[in-house]
Amino acid sequence: MQTTPPGPRGEPLFGSGRQYSADPLRFVEEVERAYNGIAAFEMGPMETYFVAEPSAIEQILVGDADKYRKPDFQSDTLGDLLGDGLLLSEGDTWQKQRQLANPAFTMGRLASFDDRIAGHTSDLLDRWGDGERRDMEREMTRVTIDVIADLMLGTELSERQLSQLRENLEPIGSQFEPDPVRFALPPWVPLPGDRAYQSAVSAVDEIVEEIIADRRGTEGDGEGAPMDLLSILLRAQSRGEQSAQQLRDEVVTMLLAGHDTTALTLTYTWYLLSEHPEKRERLYEEVDRIEGTPTIDDVQSFEYLEWVIDEAMRLYPPVYTLFREANEAVELLGYEIPEDAMVMLSQWAVHRSPEYWDDPEQFRPERWADRNGHRFSYFPFGGGPRHCIGKNLAKLEAQMIVAMVASEYELSYEGSAQLELRPTLTLHPRDGMEMEISRRE
Repeated sequence: MQTTPPGPRGEPLFGSGRQYSADPLRFVEEVERAYNGIAAFEMGPMETYFVAEPSAIEQILVGDADKYRKPDFQSDTLGDLLGDGLLLSEGDTWQKQRQLANPAFTMGRLASFDDRIAGHTSDLLDRWGDGERRDMEREMTRVTIDVIADLMLGTELSERQLSQLRENLEPIGSQFEPDPVRFALPPWVPLPGDRAYQSAVSAVDEIVEEIIADRRGTEGDGEGAPMDLLSILLRAQSRGEQSAQQLRDEVVTMLLAGHDTTALTLTYTWYLLSEHPEKRERLYEEVDRIEGTPTIDDVQSFEYLEWVIDEAMRLYPPVYTLFREANEAVELLGYEIPEDAMVMLSQWAVHRSPEYWDDPEQFRPERWADRNGHRFSYFPFGGGPRHCIGKNLAKLEAQMIVAMVASEYELSYEGSAQLELRPTLTLHPRDGMEMEISRRE
């Protein structure tokens, strides 16, 4: 067994941190193309192993999942925001919280959400006017926040709370833009932007405290009690099984992570359909067969619409890179990965690799009709025991919203010719997604 795989040469102190920070998406693409499924480099002082071979990704996320943990460097900054919520917690805490949350995400419960998702989408459409221009990222963020607040937190955010949340998403996102200086320095060294980030976290905390206070006493108990996530957590707290801090962490995690990736999936779906009118017309043919408001049964009958959303997540995965750290020395693709080494798994690089996809840069929803590649050549929701708990809700929500919007409106991209992307914690369009809204005849 060889010890270290080949990889790009870095520079003193920064390693490959400056190249990665300058253009993370291009960097991971080039590394994926240049090396045979695995590469090693330094990200500041962190020894990093880039893995892009699907069977090895499956080994990390599924087969040997217990040999890896969420990385410490994410917990240092992200922990201030999400704390010990499901996204970051480990070991017994994660197991307990995941088991507690599972009933809120059962397919039986999700199947009853179609009318509520439809209601929030109708509210969105009622605010639109023929010929208007709107930032579709902002619009999709609004509707997905409404959905997650209703279905998982049992509440409706006020206009003040929505405005406060939107205003603070920007400084939160900025904190997670790749920065070679941040890679190179210990986490306790203060850097520009830290104060704005902490202020934004405090503003989100204020909203979460209000949500919890408003819901307390309404969670019920026994048969017929509400099964939204916050009700479940409040009942657990009343039994002494949930601290105030843990409750806060889970609500913040659900509020932020629960809307962001779905909003981005929808944003890029509209962009791709606008850029490919022939695909949009085929989508129209499918959604126009539905009479009235779509139901869960209609969603289950969709085929092309599902392909469109899957293809949007392939080309523009909202979570574009995952990180893990090895709990012990492990073997991957014939190389030894030492204990505590950081492992990088890039959806962006794998989803766009010519090794695993024909014409990978092309928007071709039809490719999903007979997809037969390795299942981990596509992993927008992660995989294994820590796969995204909200996967089924996100897919249902996205299909419902696309069907309802497409049945009434045609969206035309009005931004710059070259779409620029901003990789933060998730993958955002750098300048929003300005689109013209035209009512369909």
